[in-house]
Amino acid sequence: MKKILNVNYDDLRATALKNRLKILNMVHDGASGHLGGALSACDIITYLGECIIDYDSDERDRFILSKGHAVTALYAELHELGIVKDEELHTFRKLNSRLSGHTNREKLPETDVTTGLLGQGLSYGVGMAFAKKLKKSRDTVYVMIGDGETHEGQIWEALMEAGHFKLDNLVLIIDRNGLCSHQPVENVISIEPLADRLESFGWFVKDINGHSMEEIDSAITSLQSQYGKPKCIIAHTVKGKGISFMENDGQWHRNIPTDEQYEIAKAELEAQIGGTNV
Repeated sequence: MKKILNVNYDDLRATALKNRLKILNMVHDGASGHLGGALSACDIITYLGECIIDYDSDERDRFILSKGHAVTALYAELHELGIVKDEELHTFRKLNSRLSGHTNREKLPETDVTTGLLGQGLSYGVGMAFAKKLKKSRDTVYVMIGDGETHEGQIWEALMEAGHFKLDNLVLIIDRNGLCSHQPVENVISIEPLADRLESFGWFVKDINGHSMEEIDSAITSLQSQYGKPKCIIAHTVKGKGISFMENDGQWHRNIPTDEQYEIAKAELEAQIGGTNV
């Protein structure tokens, strides 16, 4: 496991802003993609890439992006780490590109698991965590799902199994942006009280602001010393975070910005980046 001992939160925030701009550019260039959920997940994925996952090692922690449609956030961070090349950022969802619309392990092994069919990523994570236990590995498996993804029955089967087998090397991160596709999660099927339900399945649970690098770091660091149960971080986020006219607007789950909207969004992000030390 890679862990930065002296985390610089300002640097992490600056990197996340750069990644948001890459997300916008990829979706605009590809004329396809899912901006809202990628922007809500961006801070956590940035933190994991910068501070936790050592992509240079075969024996390492694993990260499964079960909400695979948010893959541009992962590609942006993999670019920051030098795994995705500059010229590849312009090939998102293009024929023969490594940057497919959902994670594809055959094209890009660093994505760990091919995802896209919602509800399956946590089951993969449970299997990986179980295997690491059998091998007496000290590695951790991180899985990110969307809050709307908890409507899938397979998620609850995996939650129950992880709790039963006390998989304390498994960390589930729920991107709690409150929107399932284009509508509020609670209007589809209520998932509250979410933390209580998870705890009843035998999980440690922490609620955090999923855009605060301090809270992300504190939660993940503190959970590393918790044993005997799987762990869940409920990360309260904003869909479309960082672009004012996209925030909390369900239409930006899948909408592609016009050239005019793109320029406005790009200017907003560049202004925020200009206010950092980058």
